[in-house]
Amino acid sequence: MQKNDNLITKGNIYISHQAIASIVRHTIIETYGVVGLAPKNFAQEITQALAKEAIRGIKITYSEKKVTIDVYIIIEYGTRIKTVAKVVSDNISYRIHKITGIPVSQVNVHVRGLRISDPD
Repeated sequence: MQKNDNLITKGNIYISHQAIASIVRHTIIETYGVVGLAPKNFAQEITQALAKEAIRGIKITYSEKKVTIDVYIIIEYGTRIKTVAKVVSDNISYRIHKITGIPVSQVNVHVRGLRISDPD
């Protein structure tokens, strides 16, 4: 057992990229103004087609006990891009830290396109 600042631990907890990506994906899809996720590049689109476990539109990097998240999204045409991107960034940072306890160093939102969902 290790003792650290009045906290006794009996082991380690490991959180996979897939678990974090799942939290990120749900957060993005629930955000008003986001239509969906986009692949980072053509190679990821091919990987997505071949592998069921591919993380489309999400890149997670660990460094010094913090996580950096890049997301590639498509936004609803007619919404304020800057506002939607900021809400996505803030929501992801909040949820990852709240659910996993891992500090988020930054969330980079890449808007890959605009889409009209309802032509009415």
